[in-house]
Amino acid sequence: STISKSASGRASLSRFSENITVAVCTYRRAELKDTLVSLAAQVMPAEMTFEVLVIDNDDTPSAAPLMDDFRKTAPIKVRYLHCPAGNISIARNGALDASDARYLAFIDDDEVAGPGWLAALFDTLSTTGADVALGPVNAVYDQITPDWMRQLDTHSTAPVHVGGTIRTGYSCNVLVDRACSALSGLRFDLGLGQSGGEDTAFFTHAYRRGAHFALADPAIVYEKVPPGRARFSWLARRRFRAGQTHGRLLRETNGLLAQARGILLATLKVAYCTIVATLTSPSTARRNAAILRGTLHLGTISGLIGARPITLYGAPADGTSQ
Repeated sequence: STISKSASGRASLSRFSENITVAVCTYRRAELKDTLVSLAAQVMPAEMTFEVLVIDNDDTPSAAPLMDDFRKTAPIKVRYLHCPAGNISIARNGALDASDARYLAFIDDDEVAGPGWLAALFDTLSTTGADVALGPVNAVYDQITPDWMRQLDTHSTAPVHVGGTIRTGYSCNVLVDRACSALSGLRFDLGLGQSGGEDTAFFTHAYRRGAHFALADPAIVYEKVPPGRARFSWLARRRFRAGQTHGRLLRETNGLLAQARGILLATLKVAYCTIVATLTSPSTARRNAAILRGTLHLGTISGLIGARPITLYGAPADGTSQ
């Protein structure tokens, strides 16, 4: 599509083939079929159209047979794109390149959306004037998930407000208005494509360039937590990686003195979390919450000193990757 700039600084799309593209980046996941079925059931206003774009990030086009079967009966437009390999940023950038829509949504390949999901995201953009709408991701636990994990709801995701403002986002439940000039030219960092955090970095940079974010409370998607993710070790690695991303983003904009202060502050937070974990050790939930929080701050230190991000993505899909 052709993008031009208005006097207000907001870009406008003078031509686009679809109103909305819903991008699903996938890597060896059978759950993709359930995601697609839920997207085919979306209820949209009569004047709105949307397409589904599936981007396969495997070495070989392993999702092609599933896509061929689905398209035979799909009531919506579905496209398939092979963007190898094992680097989620390549797939996300493939979505940016392949979509001609003004609005681009992302949903993960192991999530299921209710029939009003996409309409709720779009309604939030329309009513708030925001450039990015983020919906909640509700974890679905099975009966063998540890009680403390369900109690803390450790796998659910929602935007974080800082001083009443959302300053970053994620790609597991989002709709962006590509007419926003702050999003123009932004790409997902290939260097974070196997560690994760590429979406946090993308939306943080969008915020720094002036993009506005809004929470779309009704736009809920559901994510079943597989056994491979219902582990303390998996959560600890994710928290550490999230901290690394945060530290890396702070390192981008802060000088050496500010970085040193950040390292000191994060170290004090690690010490505090250690004390809390010790004092609350009889309570599994409170102890583990403190340990995971401390792990996040350890990751922040790692990111601030420029350590290499840990690798989480690109391995065989056994529930522990992507």
